[in-house]
Amino acid sequence: MSTSTTGDTERPIRWGFLGAGGIADTMARTIAQTPGHEVVAVAARDPVRARAFADEHGALRAAGDYAELVEDPDVDAVYLNTTHAVHHEQLLVTIAAGKPVLCEKPLTLNADQAHAALSAARHHGVLAMEGMWMRCQPLIRRATQAAADGTIGEVVSVQARLGVRFPYDPTHRIFDAGNGGGALLDLGVYPAHLAWLFLGEPDTLQVTGCLAPTGVDAAVSLQWGYARGASAQVFCSSLGDAAPSALVVGTAGTITIDASFQDPPAITIATDAGEERVTSGRNGFQPELEEFARCLRAGAVESELVPHTHTVGVLQVLDAARLELGVKYPQESQIGQV
Repeated sequence: MSTSTTGDTERPIRWGFLGAGGIADTMARTIAQTPGHEVVAVAARDPVRARAFADEHGALRAAGDYAELVEDPDVDAVYLNTTHAVHHEQLLVTIAAGKPVLCEKPLTLNADQAHAALSAARHHGVLAMEGMWMRCQPLIRRATQAAADGTIGEVVSVQARLGVRFPYDPTHRIFDAGNGGGALLDLGVYPAHLAWLFLGEPDTLQVTGCLAPTGVDAAVSLQWGYARGASAQVFCSSLGDAAPSALVVGTAGTITIDASFQDPPAITIATDAGEERVTSGRNGFQPELEEFARCLRAGAVESELVPHTHTVGVLQVLDAARLELGVKYPQESQIGQV
């Protein structure tokens, strides 16, 4: 187990990377630009790829064995960025080794896996956080605070969409059931988290969508209903480009979140008193990284910005949608279970 960083604000957090893909490159560059963090080790299935990644980003150690990295005493925290299908197993191994872990979204394939992994983290007293970077962005936090303060009255509707056109290739991860493919887990998780931020868990769910030839979901529309009369419309698609836009409607105003809402350049809060446009430079992964560091140094096992109950709850909604569409992964005995 690594030397504890709890309460230590002087020593940099030494990161080990499980995975060396494109998203890992983005995070490594963010770490290099963020004081108090450094990449010290990387593991990938291909040791040559791991070595190349380590050399590019100044990490001292590279391995083709994931277990070697999580047992490394010089690694303080693990950034897990492999494909969805292996997150659950790798989370359990990382947590059992006592390593705090930031895991790329979605945390796992389904809610049962997420609940098991996060329960293990709490049992071992280990920080575990889903890499839902959108939730940590300053403008998203400003928007949710405005809604919570009643600035736009009672929230009655959230509309959020995200579509990216992927040319059909059955071997690509988004079409590969064995890799947890589908629009819902890859894209829909973002608008779903956004709707949850403003409205919480839905009381009812209506699902329409279509499947790719490989049997994974290709485009999905979700209608969330609430007993109090509110609703949310969540849309995702791997068939065509749809700018990631979002609108929050209240009884006394609206909040428009500019594209892309994962990391928006601006939001507009409109009420009878007028419009307030709040802008920000793109923040990328840095706010997420800073939130993880804050939690780690405070000795927390979860982030208030990305709470475990929300991670599991959103996956429960996506599980229900997959059940309706008939999308089941090979790793599941039935939808929603390992």
